[in-house]
Order: sequence, then C-alpha cells, then structure tokens
Amino acid sequence: MTRPIAPVPDSPPDETLADPVAADVARGIARLFARNGIWCLPEMPLRNGRRADLMGIDAKGLVVIVEIKVARADLLGDAKWPDYLDHCDRFFWGVPPGLDRSPLESEAYRPDCCGIIVADGYDAEILRHAPLHALAAARRKVEVERLARVALRRQTVLADSQCADFGGEIA
Repeated sequence: MTRPIAPVPDSPPDETLADPVAADVARGIARLFARNGIWCLPEMPLRNGRRADLMGIDAKGLVVIVEIKVARADLLGDAKWPDYLDHCDRFFWGVPPGLDRSPLESEAYRPDCCGIIVADGYDAEILRHAPLHALAAARRKVEVERLARVALRRQTVLADSQCADFGGEIA
C-alpha cells in the first residue's frame, strides 16, 4: 500500500500528483534523491506561474526539477515543460516503468538537456542523467531561497495549522 503525498497547505490542487500512479512515481524519485543527498518538495510553485512536480536541491546547492508524466497523451500534450528550464540546473522527466519513453528521445524533448528517471512507489532509477545547465549564481540564489521559504512555511503549517491564517507569501 502506498502512502499519499500530503496536501500542501494553501496550495491549489495539482492534477498531476493527485493521480495515484503519479504519487507513486514522486515517492520513488524522492527516495532515490534522498539516498543521493537531494532533498525535494512536491508541487513547488515557480515565479512564472508554473508548478514543478518535484523541485529540490542537491548537496552542491544545485537546483533539480522533475516533471512527472504517467500517460503518453499527457506527455505528448505538454507544451509548457520548457518553462521549467529557467528555474533549475538539472531537469528530469519522471515516468512509471510501463510508459512508452520513445518521445523523450526526439529533439522536441531536448534529450541534450533532459534526464529520465523511471520510478514506482518503492524506488527509482536514472536512465539518462540530466546534464548540468548551470543557472546564473543570482538566479540560483533566488530559487534556493524561494524553495527554502516554501519548505519552512509548509513545515510550520504542518506543526500549527493556524499559522496558515497569518498570510504571507506562499511561494
């Protein structure tokens, strides 16, 4: 039995991680990342209005984003994914084991800059490493600080739900 991802206080619902298969993929990737010193948050709002399915920071302070796709139609219909590239040093596609990954090899999905992780609810494996496309230092600082603030706010609200009523920025 898999554990659902906890809802994010004051966060609009996200259709991707609400899907049980997507939640399993996120869980497997989070476990892989944790073993490798990458700590991530689900459903991280970005400044451009997008929402990263997983966003984290590795041991070197580099920002990693994972876009999770569990259906071929969803993968083929996603035209917004390049918007994530301006917010991370490394970008991965996260997919379940049975998904046809052949579109991710086409130029439209930029295999030169995107990694692939296959995951289920228990574990994950990197099939293609995401090359480093380093953010400018000032941009990385902004992204890391935003990620930290969201993580701290979520932790605070989990500890005391009334803190959600105090306002302040979500992201």
